[in-house]
Order: sequence, then structure tokens, then C-alpha cells
Amino acid sequence: MSVAEQIGVRIPEILLPIPEINLQKWAVIACDQFTSQPEYWQQVSDFVGDAPSTLHMILPEVWLNSPDVDLRIRKTQDTMQRYLSEGLLQGHRGMILVEREASGKTRSGLMLALDLEAYDYNKGSQTLIRATEGTILDRLPPRMRVRRGAPLELPHILVLYDDPNFSVLAPVLAAKAELPLCYDFDLMLGSGHLTGRWVDQPELLDAVVQALAGLIAPQTYTQKYAQPEGTPPLLFAMGDGNHSLATAKAIWEELKPRVGIVHQARYALVEIENLHDPAIQFEAIHRVLFNVSPDFINELHAAFTPHIQLSTLPDYETLKHEVLAQSRPSQKIGMLSFQGFTLIEMTQPRHNLPVGSLQNFLDSYLAAHIQTSIDYVHGDDVLSTLGQKPGNLGFYLAPIRKEAFFKTVIEEGALPRKTFSMGHAKDKRFYLECRRITV
Repeated sequence: MSVAEQIGVRIPEILLPIPEINLQKWAVIACDQFTSQPEYWQQVSDFVGDAPSTLHMILPEVWLNSPDVDLRIRKTQDTMQRYLSEGLLQGHRGMILVEREASGKTRSGLMLALDLEAYDYNKGSQTLIRATEGTILDRLPPRMRVRRGAPLELPHILVLYDDPNFSVLAPVLAAKAELPLCYDFDLMLGSGHLTGRWVDQPELLDAVVQALAGLIAPQTYTQKYAQPEGTPPLLFAMGDGNHSLATAKAIWEELKPRVGIVHQARYALVEIENLHDPAIQFEAIHRVLFNVSPDFINELHAAFTPHIQLSTLPDYETLKHEVLAQSRPSQKIGMLSFQGFTLIEMTQPRHNLPVGSLQNFLDSYLAAHIQTSIDYVHGDDVLSTLGQKPGNLGFYLAPIRKEAFFKTVIEEGALPRKTFSMGHAKDKRFYLECRRITV
């Protein structure tokens, strides 16, 4: 077994549009973005028109529950077949060095394929590739319908690896000036710029694989994460697209008994990025409760007594400062209401992360108060607006620290749902590259 196989990596054949295709119209943002803003997707549709585009090969999730969803899915797969038969895609074996400029920063990644046999999205997974948030199984069937029978996959999946010394990308970046350009263009609707370069020289590919393998060398791994010898290593942790990779895995398990272990669908095309890339920013996802009962504070206090302290603060800025400046072992969470601002401090937390301590309580509270609902929101302003409306409660959380990310997943498994976000919606990955998943 090669080193690449041992670490769940495959050098794929990647399909890109022929030079005549307008890439600005071809590339569109991940299907799970702007799900509450159909006007965004209408803008995309108006801009693309009938031009060749990944828009015609995906199902934006804003339409996932539309009455004509079956027709939409058929059209995506018909379009894939048509683009293949018309020769609009051409293949090249190798990785791609991806540089994405967004929001004034540029992050770097590598396109490659991961082995779905080395991935398990279930709770307690000990595989090389793991989910970082709980996978909601009810979300898989509609996504499986989109992938089932499709000749191509178009990834928006971002997978993280933990490389503080930047050993994986170092040889590639050193050779960047000599790498052939495969695309270089502005993305639509103000989403930044995208540049890709082929990485196909055998010595570079081998250097990448060896560096990735070095991240989980037994002695290095156990010392890095303070784990006992023999602990199954985690090499790749999901960043974005958790349910998309889970869908690929579910389809592979469905196919495997019929096609055998050697098949294109065993692999999934992804972009891997270094957790320590300065352009990768973890942002907190805040919580808002709607139609909250007056006894909420009493129930919160009762659930954590005697290890909870509540303090009234004068304003939102003070509340945010206290939450962001917190240090272990206590955990601090900000609470906003129509009445004002409250700092919640848990002096003996029950979870490694504040979001976990809070979410476990909210789940039990929501189960007992069916009239109350929850939403997960991005941005301080949105939280302030919603959290201070009468009958609502908002919860301000600090973002997870990069340094704690892998160790937390190793020790506690998948993080609580909606723990973090990698950038704003317009910064998310665009569909561009394709790979065959049928023979």
C-alpha cells in the first residue's frame, strides 16, 4: 500500500471547462449558501443566462423543497451528460494549488481526492477523516437524490489539516512560479478572485503526500495532542461541506455491494486547507430563542447551580468584551434580551467549549417548551436586533480558537452543531472543478 493510500489521499483526474468557456459565468457559490435569500440566486440566474455554468449542474438548497425539485434534479444530471458529450470539459491528472482572494485576504489550498473508506461521519468516529459537527441524518436523503446517478461531482467541500509549520504547502509554494496556470479570474457578484495552478510533477506530489503523512507520524501525533500511544490519528477534519461529504459517503456505501471496492465513487474531490492559514477565520455562530417563557432564567440557574454566576452589564460592547476576553477554566456567554445584557459565567463547565455547555441546555429546554424556537445567526448586528426584541433571547458566543480545534475533535468527537463558520457567505467555496464518479 502506498503512502497516499495509507493516509486516504488519491491524485485525481480533475475536469475543467475548455478555454472558450466564460469562467465568471461557469463558477457559482456553494449550493447551501443564501438559503433564505432567493433573490441572490435569481441574480446568479440572470447573470448566467443560458451560458455553460455549474449553476445548471447543481441544486441550490433554496429550492430543495420546491414542488418541481424532481425535475430540477433531472435537469442537473442531464446537463452534466450534455456537457460531457459536447466536450466542454477536459481532464488533467494532478492536484490544483488554489488561491482564493476574498474580503481582502488570500487563502491557499490543494484540490485532491479523499478516500471515503477512511471517513466516517457517525458519532465516535476514529477514522483519518472525521466530521467536526454532528451530522443531521435527515438532511442526507434529498442530497443523495442529487448525487445518485450523477456522472460528475462538483465539490464545495473544504477540509482542514493541522500544520502549524506549513510543511505541506511549502514545496508547492516554492515552485509556484513554474506551475502551469489553469484558471485566473474574478468571481461573480463581488466574491473575490480565484487562481488555480496545476501541481502534477511527481516530486511535488510526493512531497505533499509525505508531508501530510508526517503530520500523523505516531510520536509526533501523540506529543502534539497529548494523546496516549496508539490513539487512532485524525488527519483531516471537516471545515465546510460536512453534509456534502456525508452524502458522498452514503452513496458510496449504497453502491459498494454492487460495484466492488475499486470504483470512482469511492473517492470525493475536496479542497484541503491548512487550519493555520492566516486568511482562515473562525467566526462564532450565535443563538436566538423566540417566544421564550418568563421562567427561562430560573430554569437556566437551576440547571447549572451552584456552578453558575449571572451579572448585569451596562451595554452590548461591554458584554462582548467580557465574552471575548474570557480565560479557562470558566466559560462566559453573553445573553441579550429586551430587559438588557447579562453575562453568564459557568465556573465548572460540563463541556470543553462554551457553545457545547449552552447548546446541551438549550436542546433540553426546547424539548420541554415546544412553543419556543431557535435560530442560528451570524454577525453582532443581527444578534443585537433579534435578541433584544420582546419575547426573544440572544446568546453571544466567542469563536473557537484554532489551537483548540483538532484537540477538541480528537477528545470529544464532533463539535456541537453550528459551532463555527469559516468566513461570510460570499467567501464560501465556488463550484468550478469536476470529477467523474461513474465509470
